[in-house]
Amino acid sequence: MALRAVGHGMRVCIIEFIKGNIYSGEIDAIKKLSPHVELHIMGCGFYRTKEDPNTHEEHRKKAQDALKLADHKMLTGDFDILILDEINVALTLNLVDLSQILALIEKKPPLMHLILTGRDAHPELTKRAHTVTEMKEIKHAFRKGIDPQKGIDY
Repeated sequence: MALRAVGHGMRVCIIEFIKGNIYSGEIDAIKKLSPHVELHIMGCGFYRTKEDPNTHEEHRKKAQDALKLADHKMLTGDFDILILDEINVALTLNLVDLSQILALIEKKPPLMHLILTGRDAHPELTKRAHTVTEMKEIKHAFRKGIDPQKGIDY
C-alpha cells in the first residue's frame, strides 16, 4: 500500500510496533522512498523468543511510545496514510489496549487512511474497518527447516 500511495504522490508514515532489533530489507527499501515514506521502528523486537532479553514491561513501554508517536503523526496533517505495523499483535500481547486503539481511530482526520496490520485483529477493529484483508500461511519453507532467506523472509 505504501508503494501504491507513493506512486500517487501521497505521503506515508509507518510505525512498527514489534520489530526492533532485527535487520530487514524493508528498512533500506523504505529509506529509498524518503521523503515520501517515513519509518519509525519502535519495538524491542520479537516478543518472547529464545533470544528476547526484554521483559513484558519493556515491550509494553516501547509499544506505548509507538502509540503516542502514532497519535502525534496522525494529527500533524503531514501524512495521507498512517500504517501501524503489527499493532494487532501488540494488542494480542497486551502491549497496547483496545481502548487506546479505538481512541486513536476516533481522532483520525477524515481524509487520512489508517492501516492496522498484524494477525488476529480484534473483532471490534474488524467491525469498524472499511477494508479487512487476511493473509493466511498455507506453506512456508521455514517449516521444512529451510533458514530464512534474504529478500524473501527479511
